[in-house]
Amino acid sequence: MASSDQAPPAFVRLAGHALRWRLLTELAAGDLRVRELMTLVEAPQNLVSYHLRLLRDGGLVTATRSSRDGRDSYYRLDLDRCAQALAGAGAALHPALHPDLRGVSEPPEPPSRWPRLSVLFACTGNSARSPIAEALLRHHTAGRVTVTSAGSRPAARMHPHAVRVLREQYGIDIADRRPRHLDTLRGHRFDHVITLCDKVREVCPEFGDHVRRIHWSTPDPAAAGRSEQDVHAALVRAAADIDTRIRYLLPVLAHTPEAHS
Repeated sequence: MASSDQAPPAFVRLAGHALRWRLLTELAAGDLRVRELMTLVEAPQNLVSYHLRLLRDGGLVTATRSSRDGRDSYYRLDLDRCAQALAGAGAALHPALHPDLRGVSEPPEPPSRWPRLSVLFACTGNSARSPIAEALLRHHTAGRVTVTSAGSRPAARMHPHAVRVLREQYGIDIADRRPRHLDTLRGHRFDHVITLCDKVREVCPEFGDHVRRIHWSTPDPAAAGRSEQDVHAALVRAAADIDTRIRYLLPVLAHTPEAHS
């Protein structure tokens, strides 16, 4: 057991501050910009930016430039790093609180029961990011959650490397799927709408008053100017990142009240 004069673990020092804890809890739901965080935590920009820098230095938060406006950035909570840091803090307090052998970075197991839910994933082309998310969520919930995807400017076909990555890495075949336009879903109601593209976030339609909107700022892995090998490697990374996000999303979905039948 740790001695009483030992300094608190870094995670405790970082997360124990009231404003930093609020920033962490807001980012746990999805990626946000500084001005959005300012509104949510009711604090000025200089204060929010200062504490975000501390969280970034501590490895709990990362930032990526917006693909819509390169002068802006989206901040993201690294849930795996938080899980590791939290488990380490527990072990520092008492050996009995050491994480089990499953590994501290392993996302929670999917629940056995699901409420009746509908989830929409959106990106610009609906040819890579959002269909990957759609397929992975359907896979992890064994089809017990209604899930679809669409785009603001759908491509003519699925990106071939997205098809290949899902087949080779996850055993999922989406070769017969075709991109669809967001406009085809107007009038539908969704419990969760998750945008994976900074551009589509700004133009995504509303889908009912009760919908929970979440943003995952995911750079376009199929960006022009890359070699085929680079695009494939980028899609492998993007799929792994989306899979991690979805696995952390599962318990959130499992505890979502059923809003409609």
